[in-house]
Amino acid sequence: MSTTTDVDILIARLEYSFRERDILIRALTHKSHPAEQGAPDPAPKTPESDNEQLEFFGDAILGFLVSEALFERFPGYPEGKLSKLKSWLVSASHLHTVAERLQLGDALRLGRGEEMSGGRGKKAILANALEAVLAAVYLDGGMDAARKFVHDRVLPQGSWDFEVSLPAALTDFKSALQEKAQACGLPQPKYVIVGERGPEHAKTFIVEVRLGKERTSRAEGISKKDAGQRAAERMLEQLLTG
Repeated sequence: MSTTTDVDILIARLEYSFRERDILIRALTHKSHPAEQGAPDPAPKTPESDNEQLEFFGDAILGFLVSEALFERFPGYPEGKLSKLKSWLVSASHLHTVAERLQLGDALRLGRGEEMSGGRGKKAILANALEAVLAAVYLDGGMDAARKFVHDRVLPQGSWDFEVSLPAALTDFKSALQEKAQACGLPQPKYVIVGERGPEHAKTFIVEVRLGKERTSRAEGISKKDAGQRAAERMLEQLLTG
């Protein structure tokens, strides 16, 4: 159970002083949290009683500010490359890492069941709460405050670029596709080997990835793993640009 001290510690880590503290409390309130812990007749849930709407708003703010930063930082990059980098920077995996660095979980308000099941460390809960906190910063301090939050907390610090700073995250396209499909409410990707070419010592493989019945993408590679990654990359590009 979070305390006033936990929230104060988080505010210090955020390096932003809220004029309206209640908006931050709402951003830290998971939907599982009742109006009164243990109360026999808790107040009915309303859209204003938890952080779901703030998460929705924060996701849009984050997408805009990350896009703005990438546009300014990499003026020579093609759209596809910028999309891949943005996809990683706004991903649940990256936001979870940022939230853990802030120890955001300590300040969350959770229901008893979520508390007992380790909700303070769950990737989705922490990533969503971080987006809600960003929305709270924006509503309390405006776009400049939100932009500073994103630049200081979400974007890599110092000198960084696509090839050098983030190679591992940007080449695991299977994981990125799985996360994107989940975020979009789509079926999980399924990979099928649909062909092989060449002699045994120099064989290449053709892999098809499917998202439900309508979305498919194929790619060829020197191994099944390589072909699967390439197919996932092409499907991810379809989702990002479509």
